[in-house]
Amino acid sequence: MLNRSDAPAPWTTRDPRSRRRSLRPAVLTFLFLVPLLTGLFGAPAAPAVQGDELTDARSDQKALASQVAAQRREIDKLNADLVAVRQRIDAMIVKIDEVKRAYEVLVIQLDALDVELARVESAERLKREELAERKALLAERMRSAYDVNRTSLLETFLSNDSFTDVLAEMSYFVDIGEQDTALAEQIARDQSTLAALHETVLAVRGQTDELRIETAARKKELDGQLADLKVAQAQLKELEKETKRALAAQKSAYDRLARNKAALAKTVAASEAAIRKLEAKIKEILAEQKRKRNIPSQYNGTLIWPLDGVISQEYGCTGFYMEPAVGSCEHFHKGIDIVAPKYTPIRASGDGTVLFAGPNPYDPYPKAWIVIIAHSEDLISWYGHVDNAVKPPAVRAGETVKQGDVIAYVGNTGRSTGPHLHWMVEHQDAFKNPRLFL
Repeated sequence: MLNRSDAPAPWTTRDPRSRRRSLRPAVLTFLFLVPLLTGLFGAPAAPAVQGDELTDARSDQKALASQVAAQRREIDKLNADLVAVRQRIDAMIVKIDEVKRAYEVLVIQLDALDVELARVESAERLKREELAERKALLAERMRSAYDVNRTSLLETFLSNDSFTDVLAEMSYFVDIGEQDTALAEQIARDQSTLAALHETVLAVRGQTDELRIETAARKKELDGQLADLKVAQAQLKELEKETKRALAAQKSAYDRLARNKAALAKTVAASEAAIRKLEAKIKEILAEQKRKRNIPSQYNGTLIWPLDGVISQEYGCTGFYMEPAVGSCEHFHKGIDIVAPKYTPIRASGDGTVLFAGPNPYDPYPKAWIVIIAHSEDLISWYGHVDNAVKPPAVRAGETVKQGDVIAYVGNTGRSTGPHLHWMVEHQDAFKNPRLFL
């Protein structure tokens, strides 16, 4: 007999498969009890997934930024189409005006020819009537002379009471001959005049017919061009509606960004940081230009409006959420926004030297294109959101400009909800109301 202490452990005397079979009921019982206990005592609280929420938020921001960029490309394409249609309409209007003026001249000439034709035809008719009367008079006189000449001179002498009467009678015969000769000569001249008048009538009538045909052709051309103009204007109207819808969609995307306060604050801060960095760069460029004596110490004169358009935002406190806070204003606009069709020329507000022309290198996407002009050591004008594709800036850094020179064209670059010019005036290192310098 073996001692109890010498007996092998129970698990050492069994086959491993037998061990697994002995554990299976316990495992099944545990798996059955877990959901039951969970239902009785409640599931443990899941840990917060802060990392996933942040990733989703960043993903949403990227998606919105991508959407804004796509909308901007669509708006640029629509604006290019608008420009092409407007240019075509302008060319059509010029051509129509030329045809219309030519048509009006032809109508005037046709009216004048009609009047001249009527006058010549009336003159021909009167001359024909006058000629007929003179021919009748000459015929009557010839008949009278024939009747008189059938009486001999002797009979005439014997039938008169005195010699004086005979002389008078003889004188009458002589006068009748002279008058008949003059009348015959006048009739010959009238016939020549009448023939010339008739030729004139035929010529004027031919010219009138040709002019009437040409006038009808011009009228047909004018009607066709007016019809084309109507079609083009309808296309322009539809493009303008489509552009308006695209701008509304872009603004909606910006509004969704605005509802995310943190993202908006970050965007505004980034924009302000970019402007401050550009200001510092401009000060360096200004100092260099001052050393070169390319900029006067004082500006003599006043500035002019750089653009004719509708002012959508004045200088000062504003409700537009994309503007930074300044002083007591939650949002402050540092310039004047002037709305005008894309690619409208922008002119220099005053004489000066171009300090900068191009995209703000410190601006996050989308980059705003800017032209900056120094009018003196302490007076600088800024022109923001100018176009960079179809109509890039017309000036370069270092060039001098005169007041009224075209320097750029209205665009929609940077954080812009539509084509406009953001005009700022910097005086003594601070942005001030541009109206003070007009």
